[in-house]
Amino acid sequence: MRQKAADTMHAVCKYLLEEKSDDSILLILVVRIMDALVNYGSLEYEEWLHHRQAWKLESYAIVEPPVNHIISSYVKGKRRPRWALVDKAHMHNTWRSSQSSFHLYRTNRNVSPSNFAILLMDDVLKLALHSYETVRSLAGKSLLTMIKRWPSVVSRCMLTLTKNLANPNAPEHAVLGSCTILSTQAVLKHLTMEPKAFTSFAFGILKSSCHETLKAQKAINELFVKFNIHFAGVSKSILKTSSSDGENFGDLIAQIGTMGSEANGLHWRYNLMANRLLLLLVMASRGDPLLSSKILSETAGHFLKNLKSQLPQTRILAISALNILLKESPYKRSPEQLEIASGKLHGSTKSSLEGALVEIFQEKGFFSEIFDSLSHVHVTSDSDSTSSRVNGGTSSFQSVADKSITFFYFDFTASWPRTPNWITLLGSDNFYSNFARIFKRLVQECGMPVVVALRGALDEFANAKERSKQSVAAEALAGILHSDVNGLLDAWDSWIMNQVQNIVVVPSVESMPEWASCIRYAVTGKGKHGTRVPLLRQKIMDCLLAPLPQTVVTSVVANRYIFLAASFIEVSSPRMPKDELLLHKRLLDELRINMSHPSAQVREAVGVALCVVCSNIQLYTSAAHSHPSTGNSISGNDEEWGGWSRILSEQATERVLKIQKSVQLEDLDVLPDAHPANRMNNDQEDMKWMETLFHFVIASFKSGRSVYLVDTIVRILYPIISLQETSNKDLSTLAKASFELLKWNIFREPHLEKVVAMVLHSAHDSNWRTRSATLTYLRSFIYRHTFILSRQQKQQIWETVEGLLKDSQVREHAAAVLAGLMKGVDENLVRDFRDRAYAEGMLMLNKKRQR
Repeated sequence: MRQKAADTMHAVCKYLLEEKSDDSILLILVVRIMDALVNYGSLEYEEWLHHRQAWKLESYAIVEPPVNHIISSYVKGKRRPRWALVDKAHMHNTWRSSQSSFHLYRTNRNVSPSNFAILLMDDVLKLALHSYETVRSLAGKSLLTMIKRWPSVVSRCMLTLTKNLANPNAPEHAVLGSCTILSTQAVLKHLTMEPKAFTSFAFGILKSSCHETLKAQKAINELFVKFNIHFAGVSKSILKTSSSDGENFGDLIAQIGTMGSEANGLHWRYNLMANRLLLLLVMASRGDPLLSSKILSETAGHFLKNLKSQLPQTRILAISALNILLKESPYKRSPEQLEIASGKLHGSTKSSLEGALVEIFQEKGFFSEIFDSLSHVHVTSDSDSTSSRVNGGTSSFQSVADKSITFFYFDFTASWPRTPNWITLLGSDNFYSNFARIFKRLVQECGMPVVVALRGALDEFANAKERSKQSVAAEALAGILHSDVNGLLDAWDSWIMNQVQNIVVVPSVESMPEWASCIRYAVTGKGKHGTRVPLLRQKIMDCLLAPLPQTVVTSVVANRYIFLAASFIEVSSPRMPKDELLLHKRLLDELRINMSHPSAQVREAVGVALCVVCSNIQLYTSAAHSHPSTGNSISGNDEEWGGWSRILSEQATERVLKIQKSVQLEDLDVLPDAHPANRMNNDQEDMKWMETLFHFVIASFKSGRSVYLVDTIVRILYPIISLQETSNKDLSTLAKASFELLKWNIFREPHLEKVVAMVLHSAHDSNWRTRSATLTYLRSFIYRHTFILSRQQKQQIWETVEGLLKDSQVREHAAAVLAGLMKGVDENLVRDFRDRAYAEGMLMLNKKRQR
């Protein structure tokens, strides 16, 4: 009967498609009947599905509460009527009957559909390509169910579907229906298991640029994106079959590579698809020893050439591809070799990719063309942000679909930089770490010939006027410096050191963020945790610490300190070797000397660098005390390093007193000596020194390094509070910024006791502005430390604020602060104050009445 019904429905479908193809109602009815004949059990499954939804909606109405007033016993859990349980058991049996023959192929691979099922399946496939979307949608769902029941029929449908993609005369609705079926996960999974199906799909989608309608192009693009997402490699049967047939798999790679070249003349989107598909296949064949070496070398050379492509998306994909393919790194020095001072070690083995790559990049002007092409990717605008930098600068010209194709494994690699970006002086940069990683891996793959070939282009673009070209030069130099290959030390002595010195000396304000990121990338620690020291880190730091000529402008001086901060911020402080520890001491001594520099730009840079250096030293000190067996010969105690924290706090207190005295004398118009010019110079020097200190405090809070500098911050708490209002507006602005950040900080023992003592001392200061600022700070301080302050400390603060109620200059402010304290600091203190205040008020009232 099923056979007869199938023959009848086949004839009906043929008649309707020929005579009444516009009657969508009849066609939908035909699809449903065919689905019931072939997908037997689907009706039961739909019945169970609908009943399940209804059960979810009505379950709360038919379930009794746990307390039943009819029966005296208390029953935990749900109570359902008997009819509901019977109904649920019946629906479970219905579901089991619908699934009885659905998964037979899982236990027997030879399960195949009957002849009548194949006949109806061909008809459903025709209806899945119908011009009406409703018919296509329903037929597509039915066909997908048939494919899930019998996966072997995918190859039967594949030729028809892929032929529609490659056929320029295929109608739009046929292309849309083909893309809908091909984009299902069941079909995409089968593609990678059968050679003919995969080959037909690959060439079908790459030759589908002949379709001109927007709907067709959108559907094809979405199909490739889904294939890109779900692709998990091809099966070994494809590689084995290809190998036994000769060079079939290699020919497939070669043909796709030819389609991915610009000479083929494909539309840029299909050129991008071809290159993406090439990368997928190469990664899938990487484990095959017969094909891997040749295919990898040719593909790496192909993507290396694509770096100078005129198509922006192709260049971005080439960057991702090279980051994946360049993995061998035979010229990279191992951690054991890094201990050897001489850089004359030579690799005993060569990379399998070296021959093909060397032949390409030794062409005349090759790297100059690559630099010029990559410079177009660096889009400089006022709205540059971190997100665009992380995405390789492609957000301005790439759609979401393009990004899903170009970004492959690179998004899952470790991000750079390892430390947070908090130095505001750097601004927004166009330095892309994935570009730098390409040059680094290229040097590690092919050795010093790459460095020699890069030198000319690097010299040219490092001195270019365009910021985008300097950005590419910074990325290339960063990759070279971080490569740690044999012979790099000799190259440093011959020309790289001069290049770094020129970067520091040349006053390039626009490209300074890129060069700072270059230095930061070059000194970034290696290894999983970033603790292994790169080969050139100490030499780079020595080069930056070299004194500048006396004739340089202040912007160059500021840039040098920014470079130093960017390099020292990447140091793994707990495991610093002796040489880096000495470099920290050199820089610390220099920074303390230049804290009163006449340039505000330099003072800000000095403050930031001082924060980085001092926090590194303090973190090293904490690690040395926690783990004394570090092996370093220099201990990290404060006295051996000149007591930088104690000296900073003592000088800050001394200079604050001088500034306050000078402000008081200015208010009284009193001159203490006969040399007012000298006094003014000394006052200006003290104010500049304090500005640098406030930059140090601001940087400490913004970077989160205040955790390690809390001892120093506690010592300079009084200068921060007391300099809120001065005649120097710049100094007061910085003091207020430090004060606002200070209010958010939480102090714990043993520093909390020192802070309380410092605040109580400031509350009794002779300057009323200092007393008022202390009251402002107490509002936030009490709120954030309510649960960690002892009762004695709360009582001391309460008595201090209560005593300021008698101060004629700040009593209103003190009253407002005390009103806030009464909301929940300590109930006993509040009750005692309320009683005393009421008693004193009544006493005053009685005295007034007696008069």
